[in-house]
Amino acid sequence: MSDEVEAGHVRVRLDLSYDGSEFSGWAKQAGGRRTVQGEIEDALRTVTRSRETHELTVAGRTDAGVHARGQVAHVDLPREVWAEHHQKLLKRLAGRLSRDVRVWALREAPSGFNARFSAVWRRYAYRVTDNPGGVDPLLRSHVLWHDWPLDVDAMNEAARGLLGEHDFAAYCKKREGATTIRTLQELSLVRGDDGIITATVRADAFCHNMVRSLIGALLFVGDGHRPADWPGKVLAAGVRDSAVHVVRPHGLTLEEVGYPADELLAARSKEARNKRSLPSAGCC
Repeated sequence: MSDEVEAGHVRVRLDLSYDGSEFSGWAKQAGGRRTVQGEIEDALRTVTRSRETHELTVAGRTDAGVHARGQVAHVDLPREVWAEHHQKLLKRLAGRLSRDVRVWALREAPSGFNARFSAVWRRYAYRVTDNPGGVDPLLRSHVLWHDWPLDVDAMNEAARGLLGEHDFAAYCKKREGATTIRTLQELSLVRGDDGIITATVRADAFCHNMVRSLIGALLFVGDGHRPADWPGKVLAAGVRDSAVHVVRPHGLTLEEVGYPADELLAARSKEARNKRSLPSAGCC
């Protein structure tokens, strides 16, 4: 599969953020539900006075209620549309879009760029508090309340056993024909001065519900209901465990997407499309 842009078109990179509270996720859906993709595509069509909808490709399709601070997408626009509108497009989008979604940058993408397949990592943050009084009302849409005291050191100990390349089937919602092999590059938790615990989760890619399931397992360790080696044992079992809860989406934010140098974009895009398998453990 090639990332060659259709003749007469320009591939444009968009950097954007949104509060996911009132969206039914990123991807367009039937039935008129409000989605981030639908909102931006409608705004693009309006401000460029286009007859057709120019479809966005995104780095990470977020679920309903999940936020993004550093989301990346691309769109292929007819060259004449880009030439006519690009200097004023950012400001016009700002005037058209709802206040819970913003496009911060629009620029012609380098050759070989694909917002989804060229990415080498995605970094999420999940925020939770164990304050017995609950969540600050001003943060209630972005922080989960856990009503048991949490031991961050125990959670970090458990997290270390999950790092590396594994089949994360035990922590993913299975999708037909899709691999659940991922490389978890970072999983660490820090309690801030305000008492909020921020989990940083970075991987080359994520399967459906992976971050929220990992956090659910770590919370069970943090509150003493499970030992620190339990999340690793669940991972090794390779099947969904009913004890692993998928935590609520509002604590989750896509913070940043990483890409290689421009000359490596096309190669990375091709590599990312290959279905992955784990190295053989050998005979017997």
